[in-house]
Amino acid sequence: MMIVSDIRLRAAALLTGLALVLSGCFMTPGRFTAELAITGPDSFTFRYDGEIFFLGLSKLAQMGAAADQVFKPQACYEDESFEERACTEDELAKQRADWDAGAEQRAAEAKKQGEQMAALMGGIDPSNPKAAEELVRLLQRQKGWERVVAKSDGVFDVSYRASGTLGHDFTFPAIEGFPPINPFVQLFLRKGGQVRVNAPGFAAQNGEPSGLGAMLGMGSLAGLAALGGKGESEDAETDALKAIPQIDGTFTIRSAPGMRILANNTDEGPAAAPTGETLTWTITPRTTQVPTALIAANGR
Repeated sequence: MMIVSDIRLRAAALLTGLALVLSGCFMTPGRFTAELAITGPDSFTFRYDGEIFFLGLSKLAQMGAAADQVFKPQACYEDESFEERACTEDELAKQRADWDAGAEQRAAEAKKQGEQMAALMGGIDPSNPKAAEELVRLLQRQKGWERVVAKSDGVFDVSYRASGTLGHDFTFPAIEGFPPINPFVQLFLRKGGQVRVNAPGFAAQNGEPSGLGAMLGMGSLAGLAALGGKGESEDAETDALKAIPQIDGTFTIRSAPGMRILANNTDEGPAAAPTGETLTWTITPRTTQVPTALIAANGR
């Protein structure tokens, strides 16, 4: 009888999660500072300085395809004691035959997943060695992206600035060709001059069962980074997990004088300032609540 060890089970879950992440979390903050200022009854400014991790451009996203390139026998175990033992020639032959039989299906799945990831990445092929450079050019030609630097393994250091009127909703990041499935910060305008602010990307463990986090019982890609920090192994999977930056930052909302903060979920509540009131969230891998606030921009 053959069984798969706990390590192999976790690796299998991780690779399966990569397929699910195509419809879930594929972009996450690292170290950052972010600030939203409601500067008047009809205006705002927003800035984000720090890291953004793109799963599609990391080694983690390539692990599944790479694992399928070379046949590696699975361990064999005793039926009753489950102790590991040497595989027989027949068992090895069957494993190899099963692996060979699945070659066509693996190739088709890898191609499909590559096309899906490219669609999420604005048409950028993640397997292209120059994919990071393409993403830098894509962001730099969009207004607001003042600095975009590719650091390593899917991590980019960025500086983003935006200002506008409160005549429309706002989402960050909004990237040309990318589907809007991974918002860090959202502004929703309500009738009566109210502004609802949500920051779903600034919660490391928000309890939503999606993507890789769901496969490993964690809330987001940021939680996965903790798995790579145990130092128990230096294999490729662990190294790829270590490359994911842990979420670590602050998010501040500032309101102009005369405005009212109607609701928020900070620990301390609004703080008075010469320029109005401020709300501040400290974001860590242990953050479970999505920062949120409701502001009466017209002061009523």
